[in-house]
Amino acid sequence: MSGLTQALARERLAAEGPNAMPTEAARGAFAVVAGVLRQPMFLLLIGAAAVYLLLGDMREALVLAASLVVVIAITVVQERRTERTLAALRDLSSPRALVIRDGREVRIPGCEVVRGDLLLLREGDRVPADARLAEAHALAIDESMLTGESVPVEKHAGSGSDESVVFSGTLAVRGTGKAEVVATGARTELGRIGAALAGVDRGRTLLEAETAWLVRLVASAALVLSVLVAALYFALRGNALAAVLAGLTLAISLVPEEFPVVLTIFLALGAWRISRQGVLTRRLPAVEMLGATTVLCTDKTGTLTENRMALAQAWHDGAWHAPSTDRGAHGLLDAAALACEPRPFDPMERALLPVDHEARVAGAMLEQRYPLAPGFLAVCHGWRLADGSRIAAVKGAPETVLSLCRVEPAAHERLTAAATDAAGRGLRVLAVARSARPDAAWPADPREMSFEFLGFVALADPVRATVPGAIALCRTAGIRIVMITGDHPATALAIARQAGIDDARALSGIELDAMDDASLARAAASTSVYARVRPEQKLRIVRALRAAGEVVAMIGDGVNDAPALKAAHIGVAMGRRGTDVAREAASLVLIEDDFGSIVGTVRLGRRIHDNIRNAMRYLLAVHVPLAGMALVPLAAGWPLLLFPVHVLFMEFVIDPASSIVFEAEQADPRVMERPPREPGERLFNAQSLAIGFLLGAGVLVAMMGLYAWTLGFATEGEARATAFATLVAGNLALILASRSRNLTMLGTLRRSNPALWWIVAATLAALAATLYLPAVAALFRFEPIGPGLLAAAGAAGFASVLWYDAYKVARPRN
Repeated sequence: MSGLTQALARERLAAEGPNAMPTEAARGAFAVVAGVLRQPMFLLLIGAAAVYLLLGDMREALVLAASLVVVIAITVVQERRTERTLAALRDLSSPRALVIRDGREVRIPGCEVVRGDLLLLREGDRVPADARLAEAHALAIDESMLTGESVPVEKHAGSGSDESVVFSGTLAVRGTGKAEVVATGARTELGRIGAALAGVDRGRTLLEAETAWLVRLVASAALVLSVLVAALYFALRGNALAAVLAGLTLAISLVPEEFPVVLTIFLALGAWRISRQGVLTRRLPAVEMLGATTVLCTDKTGTLTENRMALAQAWHDGAWHAPSTDRGAHGLLDAAALACEPRPFDPMERALLPVDHEARVAGAMLEQRYPLAPGFLAVCHGWRLADGSRIAAVKGAPETVLSLCRVEPAAHERLTAAATDAAGRGLRVLAVARSARPDAAWPADPREMSFEFLGFVALADPVRATVPGAIALCRTAGIRIVMITGDHPATALAIARQAGIDDARALSGIELDAMDDASLARAAASTSVYARVRPEQKLRIVRALRAAGEVVAMIGDGVNDAPALKAAHIGVAMGRRGTDVAREAASLVLIEDDFGSIVGTVRLGRRIHDNIRNAMRYLLAVHVPLAGMALVPLAAGWPLLLFPVHVLFMEFVIDPASSIVFEAEQADPRVMERPPREPGERLFNAQSLAIGFLLGAGVLVAMMGLYAWTLGFATEGEARATAFATLVAGNLALILASRSRNLTMLGTLRRSNPALWWIVAATLAALAATLYLPAVAALFRFEPIGPGLLAAAGAAGFASVLWYDAYKVARPRN
């Protein structure tokens, strides 16, 4: 069966649409604008413009209206940029399907599957569309998503019932199959309930909840202060409309709309950045959470090693030999090949098949499969050969295969020593045996057959060149690497030593079974190598690590890894070797199955967390002087200092600074030299909130002090211009001071951040225009100030945050 041609597939895709579930339609530009206009910030601006109209100040009303258009445009562009980033990530991480096109196997995005495509299904694949089976080999499908039944359903080709149909969204949990697609997208069984699935809410993460709490805190303070300012203005100065305007101005300056925007943009762009490093993000908060990881659990094959299996040695006649070119010698290699899948996916099985394997088994029929199972760490296949004879071939763990062969104790000890010797050299050792069968039926359990031991095969899979350095970096960062493998303990320890994972012994799956949960939790606190572990035992290991107080990231690839991936704080699935069910259970997906990629993601996760915290501290700090500008002059009986146009000027600086400058900040040079943050550490703890408030209060004191001083000898316009210049300088100082928890302002200047200098240059140019262009200065109620006052404003603004530099130098770095 050659499948569809690429040309016909493109025609059907264009005619019938993509194979995608019904989802919420993307918002158009008008919908985005409507959403922006409903935000409190813009409603307040509209209210302020209306008050100016009532006061008869057409110029101020028009300025606010024009500014409103600019702010809307910036917000729309920013939101569309975020939506495009998220859409690109969804496209990258969409499920993929293996189909036959033009007679060749090709892997395509699931959304490009069309009616008539021939699907190839393997264990762990998610079925991309409704299809009728043309072939099925021991195929079982988990249809719980559709039926609610947890027991997998056996599938058979050509039965003419539901047994021959596989449904979109279901999972292949055993066997293989080939099926012709009969329905895609909304026309599938799952498509009929797609709308309900699309509406499922995953809930908020801790980071999102903390941000919402801070927004509520600032918004509540804004409401109280705005009412207070309006009431105080009316009580002291008696003008109701002006009092409303003063209250609205303060409310505009304090509306915390930047906080959720920062969180969304930082996580979305962070996910985009790590996608360029070979890691896809399925759940955005996992990017930031990865920075808190204390334990990283990983498989060996294909993650720490190159997954480039090669037959290294064969054991027969009492000794290890180089692989024989005569594969029929002693029947060892032929039996090992017969115990593999006819068209294997596993690199180990591919290494055991000769180039001419299909020709060698021509006319043979695979009649029985005995897969790997708990208590049976081997694979056994029953064959009817071309000459009519029937044999069973088995390969697997030496202890399992030797028990099948009922080897004498002395011989068992000698053979076990030979296997242990090879495993100690880092080789993957498999025992091979064979059983001749009469015409009797195949038994339900392979242990009912009598096998003849043939020998061992040893395969080599070298450690990736980048792994030792990556593991050393993790150790420096306070992250413990835990290797979990199904290999022999000696093999596991040998590979662990090569990779740089130090452990005196490996804990085996048998030992795990003998432990209760409390004992395992105690052992997990100090064990870094687990061997002969069955996939379902990984869940116990992850739970034990969590019980020991660790923040666990888990790397997995198989169907049985899914529970462990879900149980871990951060599940990481393999992109190439990983099954669909593993990828869907995970938060992150490694495109190239490279361990180094996840280590780079840890670095980026820490960077994102630092940048979010620094941006939030800056936002909290910069709102303090804005609030004080409205409240202090009113209470002191001075001329008003803050008007809506001043707030808009600051918003044009604050928004790009918080969402562009801080997002683009490079990681602290020592970010991977410090231990992970405490699991319960909050983004906005008392210390962080206090520092943010004190930074803003410092700018406010400097600004009000200079304002009061200049009012004594200068005009009101000059004093207001001086105070505002102090605020702008203080804001730039806040940006520099907040860029790092450890570096001083001077230290941060050595860090490259082109976006920062664009913001600084634009801010200073805009400030010069407001001070020295008469038409613009009139809008701001400014009068030009001399070089002395300008220098004093700049010095006061930067001096107001110098205490934070002293604090950084004095306290221990982290």
